[in-house]
Amino acid sequence: MQSTSNLRNTVRLHLLDQIRKGELKIGKTINLAALARKIGISVTPIREALSQLEQARIIKAIPNRGFVVSPLSQKEAQDLYRTIAQLEVMALENSHFNQEDIGKLKSKHDELEQADSFQERLQARLEFHELLANKCNNEVLLQILDDLKARLRFYEYGFSQDPGFYVNVGHESAGILSAIAEDNIPTAALILKMNWMSTLDYIEKRMAPEAKI
Repeated sequence: MQSTSNLRNTVRLHLLDQIRKGELKIGKTINLAALARKIGISVTPIREALSQLEQARIIKAIPNRGFVVSPLSQKEAQDLYRTIAQLEVMALENSHFNQEDIGKLKSKHDELEQADSFQERLQARLEFHELLANKCNNEVLLQILDDLKARLRFYEYGFSQDPGFYVNVGHESAGILSAIAEDNIPTAALILKMNWMSTLDYIEKRMAPEAKI
């Protein structure tokens, strides 16, 4: 029998996978009974896992309705992107990249450049950033980043499907990769921060009331 913590983690990973696939929509109520049947776990660990995701601000509990995916806001977008930028820069500044690491980054950058669909481009972009951060051995920092990026996916699914956006993202990723290959971490960190800030600027413009989505 799985432990309670393992059961909670199974539920959490299932929901995060739905987020990554774009299957969990803003405002959607999470049906505990249906979820229990789908993954074969009782309602109690599911409720506990949902409470953990609520603490990570991915979902929220509404009286008499249950758990729903929280609505998006420009203020949250600002807080989210700025915090992720700071944490990734911190992770990058405390990392060392060998040739194998650089090769993996280049491969992921090439995937971003060559991807055919929005979903593939988004996945490659986030995996590129994951490779950047994961050389840091601060597990607390990495867990916080993982939670924040789960929430970030809702903003990028909703507002960054324009292919032109990914052209700019690709140029910035290339700059980060080039600086790391030259062992110039300060420059890589500067471009990395610019990358997240330019993304935030793009998202904010797309979220503006007069913007046509």
